[in-house]
Amino acid sequence: MGDSDTFHSTNIPLESIKVIAESIGISNLSDDAAKELADDISYRLKLVIQDAAKFMNHAKRQKLQPADVDSALKIKNIEPLYGCTSADHIPFRFASGGGRELYFNEEKEYDLSEIISAPAAKLPLDVSLRAHWLVIDGVQPTIPENPPPVSKDLQKLEAIDPITKLNKTTKEKADISGKPSSGKFHKLRNVETVHVKQLATHELSVEQQLYYKEITEACVGSDEARRAEALQSLASDPGLHEMLPRMCTFIAEGVKVNVVQHNLALLIYLMRMVKALLDNSSLFLEKYLHELIPSVSTCIVSKQLCARPELDNHWALRDFAARLMAQICKNFNTSTNNIQTRVTRMFATAINNDKTHLSSLYGAIEGLSELGAEVVKVFIIPKVKAIGDRIENCTSSSDKIAVGHIKHLIIKIVSPVLTATRQGLDSVEEYRAEFGSLGTALHQSVVKALIQQQASSNTLTVNQPTIIQSNSAADLLLSQSNTSRTIVVGNVQRPQLQIQNQNSQNTSTQQHKYLLVTRPQPSQSPSSQ
Repeated sequence: MGDSDTFHSTNIPLESIKVIAESIGISNLSDDAAKELADDISYRLKLVIQDAAKFMNHAKRQKLQPADVDSALKIKNIEPLYGCTSADHIPFRFASGGGRELYFNEEKEYDLSEIISAPAAKLPLDVSLRAHWLVIDGVQPTIPENPPPVSKDLQKLEAIDPITKLNKTTKEKADISGKPSSGKFHKLRNVETVHVKQLATHELSVEQQLYYKEITEACVGSDEARRAEALQSLASDPGLHEMLPRMCTFIAEGVKVNVVQHNLALLIYLMRMVKALLDNSSLFLEKYLHELIPSVSTCIVSKQLCARPELDNHWALRDFAARLMAQICKNFNTSTNNIQTRVTRMFATAINNDKTHLSSLYGAIEGLSELGAEVVKVFIIPKVKAIGDRIENCTSSSDKIAVGHIKHLIIKIVSPVLTATRQGLDSVEEYRAEFGSLGTALHQSVVKALIQQQASSNTLTVNQPTIIQSNSAADLLLSQSNTSRTIVVGNVQRPQLQIQNQNSQNTSTQQHKYLLVTRPQPSQSPSSQ
């Protein structure tokens, strides 16, 4: 009896056969026919599962996979099932009703219209082979495909504790010589120890010297294609740590020479080399910052970077160098070295000095602005009035260009901070009293930013009398009252005023005061162009 139960438990139930028959249109399947089909299907399924288990055992796996079933079907000349592969386990869901129990897989329904209208997927890349040298004469070449010969952690350890590198070199020499270190000299060294500071030698092979020569010539040469390849090599090659001291010295000496000679192009090329070295994730640059930071700072706050300051765009170099300085502070600032604090103090000193040249003043403001909104709020905003009063007194033609750049820079970096930190809209007089000659321009920029922020609701709340400039010759002057007013900003011929006063019982009886002030369009001066 027990054997019979075991036998029937391994067969497919008759109810499942009838459900499958109903799904293909056979509604009245007799019990005898269902039993014959169930026995035959159970027998054939057992054969397939046994063959699939053989494939699983040969693969030394404990889990039966759909690929094993496909292989079992193939050896029986049966077409395998397509679309049934899955890396994870697919759970069965249980459903019952009408005296039947059913286990099924929950399948998601897809809308063909969405699939057709969706953008086409990218084609997979073709399989390709790329050959590179793994080892040459027992030495692993330093190429991006191979791991770096010295990891970044080891470079950091050698920078913090140089004696580890000396001990490693001494041990290698002892291993090569094969002579024991014991004896009379060993005893003498134990008795009397003299600490001598040894200089670590940085010897370059012939190939490294050739690489250094080609890279430096390409970076400062006239061929832009070679320069792009050289910068890409500096940004990606993992084996540059031995040449890094010479690279940093080359950059530092190059900046010193070309600042004196006012060679703007070479200064730009050298800053691009700094950018490439900063982007290389396999290099540890912290112990060379004493050469990189002065070079980058020179390109930010130097008085003159080019031979023709009124024509050459040295402002772009100052902006680029300021971004590099911000990247250095972000990557290497710690509580020990306080790089960002020291750099911020340097730029703040340049701003506070009344004798600072306008070009250096622009560089100091740009350098502080790249360090974040908090730095702008603490160091730049309190000095806006003094800077505005100073640049208003500059009348020479060469200074007017610098004045225009400084005004544009201050408005660009201060307006977002004022928009984010100040609630409501202050009057022009308050801006002029706080920011001096730059107050009007800052007020207009803040108003424009607030209008853009509230464009979704098309409303702007004004608490004080304010002039809002428009593209036409008419400006809108809001009168001051005890209640706050909201102007609907849109393409309307007449501004609509809404009174926001919950205490008032009859808002329709209150007087709405507004005044349209018409004035001619001011002509643009040469300095503002």
